[in-house]
Amino acid sequence: MEDLYKTLAKPTSEVLFKDKGSKFFGYAFPVENEEDIKYFLEEIKNKHSSARHHCYAWQIGTEKDKIQYRANDDGEPSNTAGMPIYGQLQSFDITNALIIVVRYFGGVKLGVGGLINAYKTTAQMCLEAADIIEKTIDIHYKITFEYKHMNTVMRIIKEKNLNIESQTMNLSCEIVVSIRESQAAQVPISFEPFYEIKLTEL
Repeated sequence: MEDLYKTLAKPTSEVLFKDKGSKFFGYAFPVENEEDIKYFLEEIKNKHSSARHHCYAWQIGTEKDKIQYRANDDGEPSNTAGMPIYGQLQSFDITNALIIVVRYFGGVKLGVGGLINAYKTTAQMCLEAADIIEKTIDIHYKITFEYKHMNTVMRIIKEKNLNIESQTMNLSCEIVVSIRESQAAQVPISFEPFYEIKLTEL
């Protein structure tokens, strides 16, 4: 289905990859926005404050034209860390996720090929250990109406299996609902006959 995407159910436990004395600690987190990313990066940098390299990659977005991503080498030679990590997000077809790999240098240089392999392998280990789930891409609507139309609105919500995300009940009422993208087209049609009920896509 086009309206499904894969992401992480929860942060992964720490993984460790070793090569020629260098240690690579890997972590993966589910993220929704750049605030989440900053928070987890700070957390890992504080945990590994003596490490020189905190390399990472993330991807946010579920619609192909709205996907954002970033890969950061954090002082490693160009494209030896961030992009190999990002490649694993693509390989596992995962979005709304952040992978951080922390390196402690072991005294022996690994070379470009060794670094690429180490960061790629650590990221792969993170995702192999992760709880990967499928989620639906949902469309959200705001329904605004007077209290007297409550029965009509609730009947349509029930008939169309809409999920209620939030509701405000006063003389004027507001309910935010969601439905998976592939079924969203039917929602405006259901409310069309009731001109006093306003439907807005969010």
